[in-house]
Amino acid sequence: MKIATCSHRPVLVPCNLKNFEYQIDPYIGCQHYCYYCYVLNQAETDWTREIQIYDDVSGQLSKELARILPQTIYLGYYTDPYQPLESEYCQTRQVLELLLESGFSASILTKSDLVVRDIDILQQMQDAKVSVSVAFQEDLDRQRFEDNTPKTDARVAALKQLKLAGVRTGALICPVFPMISDAKALFAMLADLTETIWVYGLSIDDPSDRNWQNIREILSTHYPALQKEIEAAVFAKSHPFWVRLREELVGLGRSYPIDLHIHL
Repeated sequence: MKIATCSHRPVLVPCNLKNFEYQIDPYIGCQHYCYYCYVLNQAETDWTREIQIYDDVSGQLSKELARILPQTIYLGYYTDPYQPLESEYCQTRQVLELLLESGFSASILTKSDLVVRDIDILQQMQDAKVSVSVAFQEDLDRQRFEDNTPKTDARVAALKQLKLAGVRTGALICPVFPMISDAKALFAMLADLTETIWVYGLSIDDPSDRNWQNIREILSTHYPALQKEIEAAVFAKSHPFWVRLREELVGLGRSYPIDLHIHL
């Protein structure tokens, strides 16, 4: 894996998510390389070969933060802030340290249990939040679609540790793979560990997209008997699979004091 320094570009950029004005991705590219990731369609480099970092992330970000009022910054929109490289390069921890020092807070999305390393910083922030994303209950399925990510059990354990430490938590069941993901089982695993759960399906804009080509290859190799049915559901939001799952999740949501957002 080549670790390169990115050309000059802002660390702090506008965020399109509701309730957030700005976001930070401490890395350009993601070593997790989930085969279904929608960002692969706009990747600047081959993430299996090169990830980019900032030459002086703290120094650059310090100047950019000085121009705005303290607020909550989102981390994890385009790349995972706790991808494996973070254990060595600590770009995310440097960002969090500076946010804390400057009176800002953070809302983080990750697939990694490495986030618990930074509980000491998160506990000091005003209203910090960590959301953990899971997609598969069975580890063999996880390996096929996102083999460079931590196991689901490790992520769930991290969520529990964050909650016990007093850090606000959220969870994403994302993406739901028709006939492969067990969204109801994942919901049951997460419901007692978080105040909010979001559920999303696959984000496929066009059948020619790189992420869909990756998925099709995996389906044809490992799920040939289900491939046609899965493809039909992926490209039809009115498919009976989604209708039934939405109804079942709504029913589950009524059984828990949880803020449930279903986007299927």
